[in-house]
Amino acid sequence: MAAERLLFLTGRLAKPRLEKVAARIDFGARSYAIADMGVKVAALMTEALIRRRLPRPVEATRVILPGRCRVDLDALSAAFGVPFERGPEELNDLPAFFGKHGAAPDLSRHDMRIFAEIVDAPRMSVAAILERGRRLCAAGADVIDIGGLPDTPFPHLAEAVQALKADGLAVSVDSASILELRRGADAGADYLLSLTEKTLRLAEETAAVPILIPASHGDLASLYRAADALERKGLRHICDPVLDPIHFGFTDSILRYAAFRRERPDAEMLMGTGNLTELTDADSGGVTAMLLGIASELRIGNLLTVQVSPHTRRTVEEHDAARRMMFAAREDGSLPRDYTASLLSLHERRPFPNSPDEIAQLAGEVRDRNFRIEVAEDGIHLFNRDRHLMEREPFAFFPQLGVENDGGHAFYLGAELARAEVAWRLGKRYAQDEGLRWGVAADAPAEDLTRLKQAGATLSHAIRARRDRGDDSAADDDD
Repeated sequence: MAAERLLFLTGRLAKPRLEKVAARIDFGARSYAIADMGVKVAALMTEALIRRRLPRPVEATRVILPGRCRVDLDALSAAFGVPFERGPEELNDLPAFFGKHGAAPDLSRHDMRIFAEIVDAPRMSVAAILERGRRLCAAGADVIDIGGLPDTPFPHLAEAVQALKADGLAVSVDSASILELRRGADAGADYLLSLTEKTLRLAEETAAVPILIPASHGDLASLYRAADALERKGLRHICDPVLDPIHFGFTDSILRYAAFRRERPDAEMLMGTGNLTELTDADSGGVTAMLLGIASELRIGNLLTVQVSPHTRRTVEEHDAARRMMFAAREDGSLPRDYTASLLSLHERRPFPNSPDEIAQLAGEVRDRNFRIEVAEDGIHLFNRDRHLMEREPFAFFPQLGVENDGGHAFYLGAELARAEVAWRLGKRYAQDEGLRWGVAADAPAEDLTRLKQAGATLSHAIRARRDRGDDSAADDDD
């Protein structure tokens, strides 16, 4: 098989840095070339510009575009007969990009089923249950779990199950009441939570798959007996040794899961994570990652999530991201690192891609009046052709900028510098005109929170507007 030939497309400003970074990468048997597309800002290349300026045939097996270049990759791949892909957003991330994966990691796969519980279903209308179920499914849930409440009537349970099923959703019913479980199963529920060796008859009388728990807390022997009884009858079942909260048996409960897996290497298992995510005042994404790491090692294929506390409002999204990351890492025989930043909400592993010296060098290459903003370990850098300033909070910049009489420009710089300060203090990646990346913890995509189009916006905004109108020459402007 012929060795890969990589072609990096870039612009005039980035080319010298790309050459230096690429020279440090061990490409193995791959060869590479760098093509300057004749634009100043590489991220502003358009599909039309690339079609015009990239010579044919392309002497490469892969074409790598800057991570911030938002063109139609499929269209370019079809036009040139060569795969086009985006590299990382920052040049200094290229070594990690090629050293670990050689391409974006595959996060399309997982082997864990997410049950998302609607804990207050008895108090909700059928329409509200259906709407909640749809949202949970969109967030990544595979099964919508309808939770019953002690001493709370649930006369519309069957109707709720039927509505969810009619909408194409898988459904489980979670109740301490055998009568409610039976009603749910009769209505078409796919799973029942939770049966013990004392209530196994229900599993024999319905088509729903039972989730089994110990008859008394921590009693694995009773769980083994219940599983054996259903195994003899050829009935599918899922076993849950039950996860306990911290300081109330957490460590022992983890040991129970491990002991059960050693005893039953092929059994289907479930872990309910809510006793940790809900009952620990810590960001739930990290707690979830740790628990799903345990689940991945023990091959636990079912997860029960719950969201009551506002601090776990993104728990389904976090579980979905974690199960994909853990699957990919396990398949690679690797640590769960450099696969996705979805669970790095507060801090990032490589927050400052450019050193102060590199920023100073970049500032020296700028030949226009428009301000650029970069964040490094020492603080916030703001520069144009006339000055290079470094401060650690936005108000310190204002007297030095001369924008007192330019409200739009002042507003834009204030918004960007405030975002840069958050990035510097938390250790997050900052890119001018882009929202900060919060992973799956954010309630809205970062791009929906940015793009402040004010009268005094910088040249980069004007270039974008002209480019969006189809004027490719905007990307070539120097002033």
